[in-house]
Amino acid sequence: MSNPTETAAPAIASENKVVTFKKVKSSSRVRAMIAGANEVMRAMGYTEHGLRHADVVSGITRYIMEGLGMPPRQVELATIAAYLHDIGNSINRTDHPISGAGLAFQILSDMGMPTEEITPILGAIGNHEETGGQPVSNMSASLILADKSDVHFSRVQNPVLETFDIHDRVNYAVQKSRVEMDSHDKTILLALEIDTNFATVMEYFEIFLNRMVMCRRSASMMGYRFALSVNGTSLE
Repeated sequence: MSNPTETAAPAIASENKVVTFKKVKSSSRVRAMIAGANEVMRAMGYTEHGLRHADVVSGITRYIMEGLGMPPRQVELATIAAYLHDIGNSINRTDHPISGAGLAFQILSDMGMPTEEITPILGAIGNHEETGGQPVSNMSASLILADKSDVHFSRVQNPVLETFDIHDRVNYAVQKSRVEMDSHDKTILLALEIDTNFATVMEYFEIFLNRMVMCRRSASMMGYRFALSVNGTSLE
């Protein structure tokens, strides 16, 4: 008869794996869920929330976390949170941060990530929307800033210009968007170049004001000031 302690050891070891961003991103299961989430968004008339958005948001999140001087593993976990943040859209747009956190828990648990590393990821995913969320950590704040900064014409999924709604027009108008972090001046700047032939600056604020307020709170929590620049003009 085998010793029970000998059979239990491999199971315990499997629960403590180092799960990297590379492993999460290369997972066919994760990529299928993100692509599926975007199909739901496309059917509902939303802008792109798929693999492109996940890549952009994870990259900006990493940039901000590194700018804060966070430990490498914390940067890695934040990048994972950012890549997974919108998978809840595969279920429904309503309450997608909460459902997304639940899906992320299952995925990361199955990969063997320790619970103490999964927990802050869930908090970041569960709080990334302005309708009920708030910055609860540096990871959370970085994800919020990265997510709300991804405004760009390439996100528009509606192929018919004549049927654009205000969200389509505003995103389509943004030709360039970038996030700049100045650790000396303690400023996080979102710089936009907008083609005003498609949407006005006022229309941008009409749909994104709550998001900009959330960005300001997120930057403030990290000891930074959030600034917005449109076509070279500072708007604060």
